[in-house]
Amino acid sequence: MESILKVSDLNKSYGDFSLSNVSFSLPEGCITGFIGVNGAGKTTTLRTILELTNRTSGHIEFFGLDMQSHEQKIKNRIGVVLDDGYFYEELSLAEMKSIIAPAYTSWCEQDFKNYLERFNLNPKQKINTLSKGMKMKYALALALSHKAELLIMDEPTSGLDPLIRSQLLTMLTDYMNSGGKGVFFSTHITSDLDKIADMLIMIDNGHIVFQEEKDTLLDYYRIVKGDVRYLNAETRKLFLSTTETAFGFSGITKKISEVQRLIPDVVVERPTIEDIMLGSIEGGKK
Repeated sequence: MESILKVSDLNKSYGDFSLSNVSFSLPEGCITGFIGVNGAGKTTTLRTILELTNRTSGHIEFFGLDMQSHEQKIKNRIGVVLDDGYFYEELSLAEMKSIIAPAYTSWCEQDFKNYLERFNLNPKQKINTLSKGMKMKYALALALSHKAELLIMDEPTSGLDPLIRSQLLTMLTDYMNSGGKGVFFSTHITSDLDKIADMLIMIDNGHIVFQEEKDTLLDYYRIVKGDVRYLNAETRKLFLSTTETAFGFSGITKKISEVQRLIPDVVVERPTIEDIMLGSIEGGKK
């Protein structure tokens, strides 16, 4: 499977925070979730690979092209939706579009009009009158109206109500159904990725923790619940993290066979992405 984006040994420092040798790749045809708690380095990574901030070192390729040598050509082929907004608030939707559209050689006015209709957006409306959800829909309409082959989104569902989030996820699924596309979706709301992600990349404190297919990852880990009296120096080592009460314990493990052998009568459950993310963070602190 071809890589639509490849990042190698990316380093970037911001005061007391830094990205450290960040490396990952995005396969074509996948929705890839980029997960981590707030402050883990998701936005810094996205802004750095998009050349919105300078990297200290590292190599970035989109579609097999070096970002430094082919920045304009690459950006013509990607759509970007950022959480912090980048619109002139006093302009109308149509006026803002007229500024952005000329930057793309494949801009399709009919696609843009179709997206506005689908999202119930009035092109004459001022941007500063839009709700957060409507602004996100508008940003998505702009990102998808120039035949983008890769859509990069930074926390697109943050602060949105469940209905708007559901509509956004449906849009991403429709976009991927057209074939030959990719989505790189940064979020700390992991329940959204439970529904649509194919691949997951986790970052914590500026370091990549894992990159794995979602289904493989969910099959690899298990939540275990049992009697706290069976936790000891030997059995605790089998868990990434545990929580304990007077009524029992709950832990996440990659060693379910050993847990079942050493601890009787445990309850075993399939984890969520959030369970794996938080367990990995706690496990890394041991």
